[in-house]
Amino acid sequence: MTTGAAEEARARRLVPDWLARRARTHREHPAVETPSGTLPYGELDAGVARAARALRAEREEPAAGGPVAVLAANDAALCILSHAVPRAGGVLVPLNARLTAAEIAWQLRDSRTRLLLVDEEHRALADEALAEAERLGAPAPALRPAEAFTGGGGATAVGPGEARAEPLVDLDSVHSAIYTSGTSGRPKAALLTHGNLLASALGSAFHLGVRAEDRWLAPLPLYHVGGLSILVRSVLAGTTAVVHRRFDESAVSRALRGEGVTLASLVPAMLRRLLDHDRDPSPYPASVRAVLIGGAGAAPELLSRAEERGLPVAPTYGLTEAASQVTTLAPGGASRRPRSSGQPLLGVSVAVDVDGRRAGPGEVGEILVSGPTISPGYLNAAPERREGGWLRTGDLGSLDADGHLTVADRRDDLVVSGGENVYPAEVEGALAAHPAVAEGAVVGLPDERWGQIVVAAIVPTGDRPLRASELEAFLRRRLAGYKLPRRLEPWEGSLPRTASGKLLRRSVRERLAGGDPAPPVR
Repeated sequence: MTTGAAEEARARRLVPDWLARRARTHREHPAVETPSGTLPYGELDAGVARAARALRAEREEPAAGGPVAVLAANDAALCILSHAVPRAGGVLVPLNARLTAAEIAWQLRDSRTRLLLVDEEHRALADEALAEAERLGAPAPALRPAEAFTGGGGATAVGPGEARAEPLVDLDSVHSAIYTSGTSGRPKAALLTHGNLLASALGSAFHLGVRAEDRWLAPLPLYHVGGLSILVRSVLAGTTAVVHRRFDESAVSRALRGEGVTLASLVPAMLRRLLDHDRDPSPYPASVRAVLIGGAGAAPELLSRAEERGLPVAPTYGLTEAASQVTTLAPGGASRRPRSSGQPLLGVSVAVDVDGRRAGPGEVGEILVSGPTISPGYLNAAPERREGGWLRTGDLGSLDADGHLTVADRRDDLVVSGGENVYPAEVEGALAAHPAVAEGAVVGLPDERWGQIVVAAIVPTGDRPLRASELEAFLRRRLAGYKLPRRLEPWEGSLPRTASGKLLRRSVRERLAGGDPAPPVR
């Protein structure tokens, strides 16, 4: 390709900055509603422009694509910085505020971050993380208050006429590096380009549609791809993102019933808490178009409860490496396809591999994905080997004749007992259907005779006694004998989960395998 042709090809990948363009078309329309206040598109864009200028003045590295870490709560400042860091030429590295200082120090070291922006709420955690990083011998990034770049993050902190020039976005440039949940080891920072996020937003809109009055509720953390993607989708659609500081079932119920929310993203544990809390017998308003359920497999009984209450749930399967959604079931379709995660987004391809060949309908194998939403790789990591453009997910599932995906489990979590494959998610779904079980985690533990045995950690509801004999009889009506847990272990408190709601079976397995087990359920 000649130099001129290469430049022309590159020019075709440049598009107007979508937030700046949206500020021109929807200046007074609410862009984000946050705990600190509402930012119309004009004010949000002006705040982003000002923060981007401050970032460029702070140091030269962002202009060269360097990582900029942000440790902040779900609020206006994080919304502004999520747009401002990429506009300044940096790579956004949103840090999980629930991590320990040691875990944050490891991510700062791994990402080679030289600038850390932190809000006042998390300043002590940031100081502790930097001290830990120095102890490990890692260069300490410069620490700056997020408020210095966002003007405090309030709705009145920026002026609507401040941003005039419309910047351009290179779709091949990296927008963010988001650490995966690390369900099977050390997390890695998946790179997401502007093009990845754009393709994901367009695919989601094609599936769910867009209405001018849409208000997408985000009780998920914005440092997770499921939360961040809502900000991007809302800007591209010209709609409103409603950001909650954290999940609170009362606040979510109010938002759905009385605050005009039309779309929401939850994980199964959130949905269960919402339904348990909201005792109002009247159905949810018809204005609620879809409640996306991702992060972990939802039990069919839970989805049925939601639909009976008037919530059009839409189970999804997604990955950080795929900029969030990969497949989505049509809202309200869970009653017809109770275990389905739906069909691929527009432009995304899904295949199932069994020992190097494509699986037939209903045959379980490793899920492969490809398309414009797929990450080009990981930050500061060796390039991945991909087979014909396909990303191996490490998840197990099957496709039916219509292309609907059913997710079985993580390949690493598969239990092989006596030569039979046991998918923990299936057993957990059966456990969750019992009225005395709040939630359960199923793992495999070593066994001399069977190779592995199925063990279930159970959190009881407390509403009624949980008896092992009753639970076993209940499960026998739903599961083959080889799938039944050989041990039932009570678990105090909530089961360990990632910020995205994924069950950390590895942590459960390590606790049950090490030390003395808890007294079994009698």
